[in-house]
This record gives sequence, structure tokens and C-alpha cells, in this order.
Amino acid sequence: MPRPGLRTRSKRRVYVRTPGGETVVHYEPRRPGPARCALCGRPLNGVPRLRPSELRKLPKTAKRPERIFGGVLCHECLEKVLKLTIRTQIVKQLEELRKAREAATSA
Repeated sequence: MPRPGLRTRSKRRVYVRTPGGETVVHYEPRRPGPARCALCGRPLNGVPRLRPSELRKLPKTAKRPERIFGGVLCHECLEKVLKLTIRTQIVKQLEELRKAREAATSA
């Protein structure tokens, strides 16, 4: 029987054959699923599939892509968000210009 810390289904059982010809069971933590995009849910490229304790040991540049929203959004959702924010900013600027012209012409 395994020791109490290994008596859980959250550990993965790996059957290893020893040099003596005996098969023993090693208990490993399960590999986590891939990091996913916050909007569409597709797996993110450039983010390693590691447990949080292992991820903590990596340098910051190895944990996620070096772009805005890297490690949170996929490239397609990032493109959509950027286009949307830029377009709304342009619309706001145009409305401000229109209001300023209306104020100037009415005065």
C-alpha cells in the first residue's frame, strides 16, 4: 500500500520497470491542461503547461509571450480588442471635434 500522501487519484500512476526486472509504481503529479484565452477559450501559444510550483521557478519571459495581454488573450482576440478600442477612441475624437465646430459656428 502506498504511503498516505500518495493515496489520492490526483496523482498519476506511472509503472516503471527496475533493473532487477521488478515493476514498481511511481506517483507523479498530473500534467495541467493548457492555459486558455480569456475570451474565446482556445489554448495559448507560448505558455508552458506546468504546475504553479514549477511555473514559479521559470523566468518571467518564459512564462508568457512578451506582448500586451500576453498569457491572457490569444493573438486573434487581442487583435479584435485593439481594433475595437482604437475605433471607439477615434469615434470619440470625431464627436468632440464635431461638438467643437458646432459650438464655434453657433457662437
